[in-house]
Amino acid sequence: MASSCTCTLFVPSNPSLSSCSTALFSLHPIRLSPYRATRTPSPTFFRPLSVSASSSPLKALIFDCDGVILESEHLHRQAYNDAFSYFNVRCPSSSSSEPLNWGPEFYDELQNRVGGGKPKMRWYFKEHGWPSSTVFETPPEDDSDRANLIDTLQDWKTERYKKIIKSGTVEPRPGVLSLMDEAKAAGIKLAVCSAATKSSVILCLENLIGIERFQSLDCFLAGDDVKEKKPDPSIYLTSAKKLEVSGKECLVVEDSVIGLQAATSAGMPCIITYTTSTANQDFKEAIGIYPDLSNMRLKDLELLLQNVVAAT
Repeated sequence: MASSCTCTLFVPSNPSLSSCSTALFSLHPIRLSPYRATRTPSPTFFRPLSVSASSSPLKALIFDCDGVILESEHLHRQAYNDAFSYFNVRCPSSSSSEPLNWGPEFYDELQNRVGGGKPKMRWYFKEHGWPSSTVFETPPEDDSDRANLIDTLQDWKTERYKKIIKSGTVEPRPGVLSLMDEAKAAGIKLAVCSAATKSSVILCLENLIGIERFQSLDCFLAGDDVKEKKPDPSIYLTSAKKLEVSGKECLVVEDSVIGLQAATSAGMPCIITYTTSTANQDFKEAIGIYPDLSNMRLKDLELLLQNVVAAT
C-alpha cells in the first residue's frame, strides 16, 4: 500500500488495513500524488495527520454556493423550464410544438460549459436562434431587445427559484455546516462566492445555513458584484482583497471545472466536492476531490494546504 503512495497525507489507523478485501477498496477508490488527493478515504480506515494551528497557512475558506452548499442543478433547471413555459419561449431551430425545455443531460452539459444564468441563455439563443415569446412576438434583433428578453426571463426564473427554496424541501449538502462552524471557531475567515444572482444566493444561504451564519460571513459575493462570471477569476480576486489575504492563504470549495478554473486562475488552491452532474469532469488541478464534506475536518484541509505550500 505504501509503495503506491508518493505523499504522506494519511496514515492507517488499523495495522490490518493491508488485508482489507479488494471489493472494499472498489467502493473507496484512492489516488494520491505529491500535491493532490482524490476520492477521500473513509475515516473508519484512515485518520488524518495533525497540523498545529501556528503552522497552518490557511487563513480563509471560500465556498461556492450552487453544487457546494446545496445540490441545486435540478432546481435551477426546473425554474428555467418554468420560465420558458410561462413566456412561451420557442426557438426557430426547434421542431417541437412545446415551449423550450432543457433536459437533464443537456443542462448538465450547459452548466458545465457556461457560468451564470444570463450567459447560459445568451449562449443558447446564439447557438439555436433567438426565440419568439410573449415578451417579443417575433425574435428580437437588436441588442437592447435581446438584453430585455434575457433580463425578463432571468428575473422570473429567479423568483420561481426562490419559491422552490422557500418550500422547505431543500437541505445543505453533508458536512458543510459543521466545517463552517469549525473554521469560524478556529479564527479562519469564511466567504461565499457564487456566480448566481445575489438575491437568490442570499435566500439560499439564509434558508440553508441560517441567518446567523450568513451574517457572520467575512465576505459574500455574487454574480452581480463582478463584471465577468466564472471561469474568470474576478470574483475570487475580489474576495481576497476584501478578506485581506493572499490567494495562497485561501482554500476554495467548488463542485465544477468552471469554478475550479476560476479559483486556480486567482492563485487559490481548490478542493472539489463533485455532484452527479460534475463527477466525470477533469479535476486534475484540484488538490482534493471528494463526494461531499461529510468526513472532512478543518485539520484535513490545513494538511492539504500545508503540503501544497511545502511543495512550492
